[in-house]
Amino acid sequence: MADGGEHDRVSCLRRLRALLEEINGSKVTLIGDTLLDRYHHGYANNLNSTAPVPVLKIFKSEESPGASAHIALGLNSLGMDVSFHCSLGDDVEGRAIIDALSTDGISTSNISILPDRRTLTKIRFFGSRESLLENSQILLQADRGTQDSLSSELSQNLSLSALISMENSCALVISDYDKGVIQQEGSAQMIEYAKELGIPAIVDPKLTGLEKSRGATVVLFEIRGLELLRRRSLLNGSAETAAHLIETYEWDALVVLGGVNGLTLYQSDGSVFHIPCLAPSPEQQIGLHDAAATALAAALGHGLSMTDAASLAAAACECVLSAESSHEFVTKQTLGLWLEELSWQMQISDR
Repeated sequence: MADGGEHDRVSCLRRLRALLEEINGSKVTLIGDTLLDRYHHGYANNLNSTAPVPVLKIFKSEESPGASAHIALGLNSLGMDVSFHCSLGDDVEGRAIIDALSTDGISTSNISILPDRRTLTKIRFFGSRESLLENSQILLQADRGTQDSLSSELSQNLSLSALISMENSCALVISDYDKGVIQQEGSAQMIEYAKELGIPAIVDPKLTGLEKSRGATVVLFEIRGLELLRRRSLLNGSAETAAHLIETYEWDALVVLGGVNGLTLYQSDGSVFHIPCLAPSPEQQIGLHDAAATALAAALGHGLSMTDAASLAAAACECVLSAESSHEFVTKQTLGLWLEELSWQMQISDR
């Protein structure tokens, strides 16, 4: 953790708690690939008689918007006005995402519906032994839908609509799953315009598309992604790798999500700020990137420092880590209660 000890941490948590009460309709521009998350939960008591695989007896199925749409739900829950730009197929899954967003009051007017495209759907199967294991684990993930990139014309149209939206936004969020919504030219235009407007650009990129994040205010990685790039670059550690990436791609900061290992913020001035994970019982990590992107946009978009923003992202990730699979969505109430709990724990430990 940075210098300043527990007292600085408590002050930070209080600022973040106050922020949640102050957010009231600030506009954020969000663009990226989206998909539908579908979850099947069941008991896996037996193995298949013809193959060494479990037979899942499904007792509950759920679905929710994922990827950039999941960030939209989080931003909306925190009280922000989301200008959301993405594309969906004209199918049952696409309509399910539209319905979910509309139900929460999120405008879908900037979503392109493509008749010849199937909405990408990630189907996850979770199972446990009935009466023996309380917590389930993921057994299988199946992806269904179109995974080809959008045409350059469609991608550029989405980028142009996002550029127009940015004029009265407090932050830009780019969520890139490499499905064609985000292309290099459009991303460069948006990040450059964010700089002109003086608003933060938060980018969650694919490791294979880092050029599309060039010049971003802050970029999100998982710890395993940073380690992979360290090996590829033959560097000597996480800090050296982060500094190399920040310099190469002209980022202001890099936030590395470590799950149970906490969150680490690397900044262009060379400073490193680590926040250990304080989740009481981490169980799953689906939605970590989305929660962190949501928190960074809310904090940076309202003028908080990068370290405060990283602290809010860490708290949001801890809420996700402690949630049930398929219930990983971070709401304003959940995040606020966790910030209060953290602040209370810090004050008690200081007595």
